[in-house]
Amino acid sequence: MWQKVKIQLMLSMSFLVTVFWYCRRLYGFLAQLLKRWSDYLQRKLIKNRSVLAEVDLLGYSAREWKGETKQAKHMREAYNELFWNCHIKYLRQVKKDNYCVLRAVLFQILSQGIPFPSWMRERDILKLPEKLLYSQGCNWIQQYSFGPERYTGPNAFGKLRKCMETLKTNWIEISGTKDHEERGNLCNTLFSDESKEHRLYEAIKFIMLYEVVEAYEQIKNREEPIPHLFSRLLARDTSSDPLSFMMNHLNSIGDSGCLDQVEIFLLGYLLEVKIRVYRLHRFNTEEFQVNYPDEYRREWNEISLLTEDDRYYHIPVIRT
Repeated sequence: MWQKVKIQLMLSMSFLVTVFWYCRRLYGFLAQLLKRWSDYLQRKLIKNRSVLAEVDLLGYSAREWKGETKQAKHMREAYNELFWNCHIKYLRQVKKDNYCVLRAVLFQILSQGIPFPSWMRERDILKLPEKLLYSQGCNWIQQYSFGPERYTGPNAFGKLRKCMETLKTNWIEISGTKDHEERGNLCNTLFSDESKEHRLYEAIKFIMLYEVVEAYEQIKNREEPIPHLFSRLLARDTSSDPLSFMMNHLNSIGDSGCLDQVEIFLLGYLLEVKIRVYRLHRFNTEEFQVNYPDEYRREWNEISLLTEDDRYYHIPVIRT
């Protein structure tokens, strides 16, 4: 009897040891698989980021502007000026495409938790496309083009509404996040999703168009004075009215063109931020530091941009 029990116990113990060994191997395999998948997602997220992590400013300058050419020396001197006298110690590189300035501005607004502009809180921005189309009779917005997508047609109205929803939802969620690290993670995720990003920028472009239409109507009806930047924008032969502004300027942004200087004035005005731009190619001139717009309110938040050519922009990081 004892021999039978002993054999049964040994068989049971062997079975349990075997099961334990296989479970341990399976656990190790799954843990390794999970780690590889996590690393893959992390690499993909970093690779897709359109705004990179901070890098040392002078190190970046040394890498990008090697040699002893006149331009390289000029740029290194400009970067030294930023480092020693403007307290800019780091730099965040921004993806170089035709949404570049919109990306650099919007990333800072969201990462700093800057709330909706006051006028956007007073109105429902989701209704702006509808108001422009029906209340103000601007049926030409069907010719609106969505950057590299180059879409125009009867569905432009619906696409614009989706863009406005994306902007409002993400802005409210991120600006409402009080923890700085969590807000940074939300921004990194958002600015790694190209399709969402593009909807944000198209929403901003449309709000620029809406503001120009409003200003144009005020000028025609001789109502209250408008900011000087609108007079400057509408004085151009290529944007003398809202339709020509859309066709000749806005439609190309994100595709074949980027924002002009006067349009950055408009961008700062409608987002209610003071945009300070360090223009390195203008170092040692009065145009080295420029504010957009030049007419701003004291209570507006301030963000900074850095450019070497007035086309592509990066984010300077100030440390005092």
